[in-house]
Amino acid sequence: MTLAPETIAKPKAAAPSASVRSRVSVPLRFPDGFAAEAEVLTFSGLADGKEHLLLAFGEWEQALQDAMRGGAGPLVRLHSECLTGDVFGSLRCDCGPQLREAVERIAAEGGFLLYLRQEGRGIGLYSKLDAYALQDGGLDTYEANLALGRGEDERDYTAAAQMLGAMGAGPLRLLSNNPDKAAQLTGLGIEVSGQVATGVHASAANLRYLAAKRDHTGHTLVLPSDAGPVHSARDANSDAAAAARVGAPAAAAVPSHDEMIARAQGLVAGLRERAEETERLRRIPDATVVELHAAEMFHTLSPKAVGGFGMGLETYVEVVRRLARGCASTAWSVGHLIEHVWMLARWPREAQDEVFANGPAPLAAATGAPAGVAKKVPGGFAITGRWTFASGVMHSQWALLAAQHGSVRLQCLVPLADVELLDVWQTAGLRGTGSNDIRAENLFVPEHRTLDWELLGAEANPGSALHQDPLIHTPMGPLLNMVAPAAALGSAEYALELFRELIMVRKVKHTVEDRQADSPLAQVRYAQASGLVATARLHWQEAVRVVAVSHARTPSMLTERERGEYRLSLALSGEASAEAVRLIVTGSGGSVHRLSNPLQRIQRDVNVLMNHAALTRDPVLEQAGRGLLGLGFTVPSF
Repeated sequence: MTLAPETIAKPKAAAPSASVRSRVSVPLRFPDGFAAEAEVLTFSGLADGKEHLLLAFGEWEQALQDAMRGGAGPLVRLHSECLTGDVFGSLRCDCGPQLREAVERIAAEGGFLLYLRQEGRGIGLYSKLDAYALQDGGLDTYEANLALGRGEDERDYTAAAQMLGAMGAGPLRLLSNNPDKAAQLTGLGIEVSGQVATGVHASAANLRYLAAKRDHTGHTLVLPSDAGPVHSARDANSDAAAAARVGAPAAAAVPSHDEMIARAQGLVAGLRERAEETERLRRIPDATVVELHAAEMFHTLSPKAVGGFGMGLETYVEVVRRLARGCASTAWSVGHLIEHVWMLARWPREAQDEVFANGPAPLAAATGAPAGVAKKVPGGFAITGRWTFASGVMHSQWALLAAQHGSVRLQCLVPLADVELLDVWQTAGLRGTGSNDIRAENLFVPEHRTLDWELLGAEANPGSALHQDPLIHTPMGPLLNMVAPAAALGSAEYALELFRELIMVRKVKHTVEDRQADSPLAQVRYAQASGLVATARLHWQEAVRVVAVSHARTPSMLTERERGEYRLSLALSGEASAEAVRLIVTGSGGSVHRLSNPLQRIQRDVNVLMNHAALTRDPVLEQAGRGLLGLGFTVPSF
């Protein structure tokens, strides 16, 4: 999360008090399928007499309490009404995308969106449209207001301060690029502990408007033209050019590999605490989702041009491995959601305009098991099917669905709101992934949201013409096999840690030792388990090395021998992880099988992981053997 520079407030009289008039719960759903529950409050005694609204999202009461104990406080956005942008989706401003972004971020962290009835920076709808006409003649947005005899910005945030005061808001974090908002609130007695920058939703239609806000009033905006020179060989494909095309935020401050791993490791304690809840809910708990977004986990493989981190294979798989040391279900879900952001970045420009319009981390479930049926219709395709194992679907706004059209396998991008979600995920392990089924019947998918699977998976995929991030310029297949082995290895490492803690204190019945660790048999068992985990780790590292080496060359397609090597190493890593967990659980006593004990959960999770196609022993060994012997694969997709 990026903090904008602090602003210096001008002294201003404290706002008079106002009171809550009414409150009502309103479920919201945006055109892209994102949904959130808002508690909408109205007020009496507002200074300007207008019908302003406060929408409370997420754990806002907890955020207020945390602020009283010295925390940073709730996340708050002051959003001025914009009929053209908020309702009609005008591209002349960034108001609609900012509203959508704000709702999601505030819902995740807890806080308030103040919807203020001050159209056109306070000059009204008709005057704003008159100003548009003047802007078409060459004036910027501020010059146009002045030419109409109005102020550059007539907004007054006294009513906003009153509303926040009525909610008992102490310190708060302001979600805004506008320094005047923080200055006015501070002058009205509201403590702003930090200003959090929003995404920069640039497009060809609003770039001049955003530049005026940046240059004239100091908005903290980094626009595509600020990105500096690009290499001439990739001029048309530069990150800056891509940002302008897809209406995306400017490049974020990218953490190092070690910093990203530290973020993942920092989540482990909370994941362990909530692992039982995760399994019971059959999805990732809201508290964990908030932490994942705050740590920007979903930015890992997102392109830099849209505000992501554009990191490599080694960082990605290590993030999954670390998260699995806390909760395998969470690691599995997050690993796939990160991967699917990367898949979306491989699509053509028009599709990316949609999915990345509201930030660098659009969450999407992806499934092709089994493929549906696609029928060509005017303007696109009609798809029908029931897709299983939709990991991450409980936290997604989009779905990537495989559908067969004759001999061509398509991937179809659809808003999750357009499909039926079937609650069928009742499993022995990985229960917390919520990998439910998706069903659709003759669902229309426009042409630009369908893509040939082979083209999507190719090194020269459409997104490679838009983004410079190296991983987007690699074949898709190898990455798709990485989540299960990383989750199995992290789970085994966690099990070994628990086993060591247990045997150092546990007294075993019918033995003479004071603790299990004093038994030679226990020492042997622990050594065997440690060796198996080391074996799993070394095989896993070898598989990552083989794929990483291929990514470093051009072309980066793996040879058949390399495909056999890395798939074999992944399978053997998973096998060693599972055997280590089995050995540990067998030596941990009867109480380990209580549902509250994490070891039994780890064993069940790993058992399910071992049935994933990346780790299923017999077919992997057969095809790997053919590749190593130079006999050619009988399964081309291996």
